[in-house]
Amino acid sequence: MPITEVVVRSLGELLDRVTPTQPDAATGRRRDTGVYRGAANAVWPILTSLDRLGGAEPPHTKAGLEDHIFRNFVRYSRPHFDAAPANQWELLVQAQHHGLPTRLLDWTYSPLVAAHFATLAHRPGGDAAVWRLDWQQLHRRFGFPPLALLIDDLVTLFPGEGPFTPWTLFQGRRAPEVFACMIEPPSLGTRIAVQSATFTISSDKGQGFDRFLEQHGLGDALTKLVIPEAEVARLRDQLDLVGVDERRLFPGLDGVAAQLRRYYS
Repeated sequence: MPITEVVVRSLGELLDRVTPTQPDAATGRRRDTGVYRGAANAVWPILTSLDRLGGAEPPHTKAGLEDHIFRNFVRYSRPHFDAAPANQWELLVQAQHHGLPTRLLDWTYSPLVAAHFATLAHRPGGDAAVWRLDWQQLHRRFGFPPLALLIDDLVTLFPGEGPFTPWTLFQGRRAPEVFACMIEPPSLGTRIAVQSATFTISSDKGQGFDRFLEQHGLGDALTKLVIPEAEVARLRDQLDLVGVDERRLFPGLDGVAAQLRRYYS
C-alpha cells in the first residue's frame, strides 16, 4: 500500500491524527505504536546523514565510505570521552548523536518534538511535514519482537560466531540480507532523554528509507503529516506556548541562547 498523506494545520489536528482510537489488545489502553520525525520540506525523502553526505542516488552516494568514516571516529574520539563507551554499538550512537554521518535515522516518540524540528528547519518555498512510522508493523514484517530493542538485543537477534558489531553489519556479514528495526539508545546525554529519541537501522544504505519501506510492502507503515507552508509559523507559535522549544530540548546555555535568538528574530 502507498504512504498515507494527511494535511494538519495545528497542533490539535496533529495530535488528533496520531492518537490511537483502538485499545491495545493486551492492556486495554490506547497506546501509540508510532515514532516521529520532522522534515523541513514535505517533498524530501527520508535520508540518513550518511545518505545526505553525498546523496542517496548513485553515482553520488558515499555509502561505501561508511566503515572508513566510523573507523576514523573511533580513532580520534577516544580522548574526548569521560567514560569509554560500553561497546561499538554505543560508540555508533555517540557518533550519530554528535553529527557523524551514519546509517542510523533519528526518530522521537513525541510528535511535538518532531514538529519542533520540522518548523525550526523550515524555509520558505514549501510545506513542512512530520513523518510517523508504525515501528511495530516494521518489526512484524522483518520478524523482530514487538519491543523497542536495546543495543544489547542486537547480539541475540543476530546470532553467529563472534559478537555482532557495526563492522559486521557494514561488511554485510551476519545480518539478514534485508531488514530494518528500531533500537532505543541508552541515555548517553540529557538531549537523548528529553527529546524521547530513538533510532531505526536498516540493511539498505543505497536509497531513502521511505522508498525502502515501499519496496518491501511497508508503505502503509508510514504516514506523512503535511504542515502547509502558510500554517508553519502558527504551529511554531503553538509549540512555543506548550514549551516545546530549544531551551527544553537542548538543555544548557546553547539551548537558551538558540531559543532566545529565534524568538526575538
